[in-house]
Amino acid sequence: MNRLPCILLFIVILFSSCASRKDILYFQDAADYSQAATAIKAVLVQPNDILSVRIGALVPETALPYNIQTGNTPTNSTLDILKVQGYLVSPDETIVLPILGAVSTAGLSVTDLETKIKLELEKGGHLVNPTVAIRILNAKVTVLGEVKSPGTYTFLEQSLSVPQALGYAGDLTISAKRNDILLIRESGGKRIMMSVDLTTVNWMNDPKYQIRQNDVLVVNPNDAKVKTAGFIGSTGTVLTIASLILSSIILLTR
Repeated sequence: MNRLPCILLFIVILFSSCASRKDILYFQDAADYSQAATAIKAVLVQPNDILSVRIGALVPETALPYNIQTGNTPTNSTLDILKVQGYLVSPDETIVLPILGAVSTAGLSVTDLETKIKLELEKGGHLVNPTVAIRILNAKVTVLGEVKSPGTYTFLEQSLSVPQALGYAGDLTISAKRNDILLIRESGGKRIMMSVDLTTVNWMNDPKYQIRQNDVLVVNPNDAKVKTAGFIGSTGTVLTIASLILSSIILLTR
């Protein structure tokens, strides 16, 4: 019996499901990375952000009228309650604060907005030695595709990296395409598409390393996963078809 067709078919099946180390390992050139970490760029306040704005003063009681008055204390306030009590940034990039009224947030980072409100309180003679603390309450990143737990994740950190966002989603699956992750970002009224290669470290000093609020990460399947997503849906199906082919070859070569 001619065994050559059987051997050839076995080799094709074996190599069609193989993946090399360069397709799987993260940050393969990390040993050659010697650049200093770049300074974290300030996160700009965007329309539809929900801000927590807490204003204090040398005499705490004098600052009470400048804050939203609620019956909840920080110990019993959940994030959802804080969002309801927060200040929604309007499409024209303003928030409305008690007494101060409308305050523009256009082109300002969280730190810049804190400074701006503090100066308005001082120059207007409102408070002595005021303090202003602002946080974005609804910053979120959406992770889709070949990860263990796709979904939308809220974060309160001022700085969140792409690897950390993927960690929220439980890391990539073995079927993920690690060298071409799509990052979708909306900034200044424009939608930007960027590619992230997790097999290298060269992109870590680029702006795409730091997640911005409302970013979307799309992790595409690798070639092996795509091939099994057609009419041949699984390894079991492949083996069944292969056994039928082998049986036919054996019958024909007898």
